[in-house]
Amino acid sequence: MDYKLLGTDLTPSYLSSLSKRDRELLCSELRDKIISTVSKNGGHLASNLGCVELTVSLLSVFDYTKDKIVFDVGHQSYSYKLLTGRFNEFDTLRQEGGISGFPRISESPYDAFDTGHSSTSISAALGMARARDLKGTDEYVVALIGDGAMTGGLAFEALNDLGHSNTKMIVILNDNEMSIDRNVGGMSRYLQRLRMTSGYLSAKKNTESFLNKIPVLGKGIIAMIMAIKRFFRFITYGKSPSIFENLGLRYYGPIDGHNTEELIKAFDAVKDLNVPVLMHVITKKGKGYRFAEENPSDYHGVSPFDVEVGVKKSNKLSYTGAFSGTLLDISAKNKKVVGICAAMAIGTGMEPFSYKYPSRFFDCGIAEEHCVTMAAGMARSGMIPIVAIYSSFLQRAYDEILHDVCYMNNHVIFAVDRAGFVGNDGHTHNGMHDISYLNSMPGMTILSPRDYSDLKMCFEYAVNKVKGPVAVRYPRGASPYEEDGPLYSEIKDINKPHVVSDEGNDYVLITTGLYCKVCEKTRDILSTNGYKGKVVCLTVLKPLNTSDIIDVIGDSRFVFTGEEGILAGGFGESLKLELTRGGYNGRVDNFAVENQMIRAGTVDQQLKASGLDAETIASKIRKVLTEELK
Repeated sequence: MDYKLLGTDLTPSYLSSLSKRDRELLCSELRDKIISTVSKNGGHLASNLGCVELTVSLLSVFDYTKDKIVFDVGHQSYSYKLLTGRFNEFDTLRQEGGISGFPRISESPYDAFDTGHSSTSISAALGMARARDLKGTDEYVVALIGDGAMTGGLAFEALNDLGHSNTKMIVILNDNEMSIDRNVGGMSRYLQRLRMTSGYLSAKKNTESFLNKIPVLGKGIIAMIMAIKRFFRFITYGKSPSIFENLGLRYYGPIDGHNTEELIKAFDAVKDLNVPVLMHVITKKGKGYRFAEENPSDYHGVSPFDVEVGVKKSNKLSYTGAFSGTLLDISAKNKKVVGICAAMAIGTGMEPFSYKYPSRFFDCGIAEEHCVTMAAGMARSGMIPIVAIYSSFLQRAYDEILHDVCYMNNHVIFAVDRAGFVGNDGHTHNGMHDISYLNSMPGMTILSPRDYSDLKMCFEYAVNKVKGPVAVRYPRGASPYEEDGPLYSEIKDINKPHVVSDEGNDYVLITTGLYCKVCEKTRDILSTNGYKGKVVCLTVLKPLNTSDIIDVIGDSRFVFTGEEGILAGGFGESLKLELTRGGYNGRVDNFAVENQMIRAGTVDQQLKASGLDAETIASKIRKVLTEELK
């Protein structure tokens, strides 16, 4: 499609000079470009469609070349990218070597802060505002945060500090009643009540605007009215109308987030106030695309799809789906099992459990730290909590896992979804670190299933056999072993190393989880070069069954390990240490992620970029064997 405005030189001065009609056209063009690109590349759709008018209005008032605009998470940043010089690159969105699906300071000087995880924007923006004040510069600082992200504790810590500091800054609360799933909790209910008072707040804003135009007396009249209003409000209700005002912020809203005229007037009205301001903006997730408006959760993050018919759900079983079914089976047998998630019942596969056992399901909002410590409290009281959180998000609860779960040896089970490479969301979402940091936790058992049957056995083992903390890590997507039959059809003890293939004694390649598939391809390549060895798959990564592993290695002089995780503190390094302690005196080489910034691309591209594809691993092993066996 040819665009009249989008793709032209959209400088800050040009954006600020647009007529109402041109702004409407620009919004229409933005929606068309976002939908057409995401339908080809996949990406975050509903949140971006809901933020179009808000972004256009924001950049009609603020200068993106100078002012700091900080997005929370960044699910809603596509319009911003298109309006700040990345139109020509937008077709590369979330592709290898292309632009990211999230704000990235390495991508553009107009991206103020790297994002990808929730609830960080107010803290980062407050840091920028304080730095501005120390330097004596005059740029505006704006944080754009969603109502889902507002459930995160970090956002409240930042709001508390911002109100206390009285620093000049604007927080835009983009309220679409959704995060990924529909919002839960007290903040959601509170915002719903605020949305019902829009008439009162609109009248308040219009009155203040009128009085401000009265020379000399206007500001005095406003101050008097506000004082009288506060007095009678306190007498009647004993409180202010807004939690944000109680925290020390000036509250404005709710404002229609799809009315550019109203938004621009509001931004102009508050931008020069020398106090922290919170603007409450109401938007509709999926705005302008019928399918996304009707089912915003289904259009949060999507794979490529046909625009005319919308996203078609796959019936193919995934690791998440296998966990979902396993959770139902286990919960039917054991009434102590409870399910906990952080605003992602659908994404983690807990939604069926929430329907069948509503009294045993707890969605805590985007609050991973709270999820973990609450689970520890439930474990202390005799329940068996299963906490389902993506690997990259579980990092946010490191201290709670260590202090509140492991130090007390609480029987909390972590369903660590999206472990390993996740593809097009890039480095902020890759599950690279969980093995390393969980390895350092006292009393932690780490399980890494290869296929669906193995996954089910892991959770049954975690619930019924382990007394302390357990983490079961598994990848995103479908298993390539789906039609191969169960890994442990004959072996019932998951503590035993499983010999996937035994072709000879030239080397032993030890791996875990889905990475076993790469190791099998590596074996095939080496076999064509005349090197015959063993591929061994471990399910239990901690504690390692060292004696049995040494028995499987036998008299082979060369051991190699492979994993989808970082090298430092990973499974391979741990195994190398344990083999040495156990008396093995052969050579042990570890293959893992050394460059932790593996950006967007397909999983195969990410494996190749990290040197963990089968061809690269085979080449490295072949080099060692060639040199050592001369």
